[in-house]
Amino acid sequence: MELNEPAEQHQMTNKAVADFSLPATGNTTFQLHAHFGKPLVIFFYPKDNTPGCTTENQQFRDLYGQFKKAGCEVVGVSRDSIRTHENFKTKQELPFPLLSDAEETVCEMFGVMKLKNMYGKQVRGIERSTFVLDAAGHIIREWRGLKADGHAQEVLEFVRSIK
Repeated sequence: MELNEPAEQHQMTNKAVADFSLPATGNTTFQLHAHFGKPLVIFFYPKDNTPGCTTENQQFRDLYGQFKKAGCEVVGVSRDSIRTHENFKTKQELPFPLLSDAEETVCEMFGVMKLKNMYGKQVRGIERSTFVLDAAGHIIREWRGLKADGHAQEVLEFVRSIK
């Protein structure tokens, strides 16, 4: 699948990501630096329990074993509360952590907050985006404004190519 992405959407590639921590499912705190040493997929999605976001999470779930086999961890991020995340994670049997960025701190770091049209109104929300970080915490690939269906497979193919 070929994505026609404007050049400015690759502005973060090869940038080091500043360390951050966010509340995560399982009553834990996700700390970026704890995941250095292997590739990491961070996918941002608008909202738990919505059709596209459910599809995206399910496809990352279904391929999670293959991401692990490729030496890569996966985390999902949205503005939902941990309570909402826990329910969504349980309902969808997600094997990876979901991070709650209610303050939009990490969303802003990655530049994924956008004005979107919803039912004729402008609303601020997360633009569905995925980033792959290398073992040192540098962004080596990004996808923005993507379609949920089939995306996890594309990310997996990229991860497999970085050996």
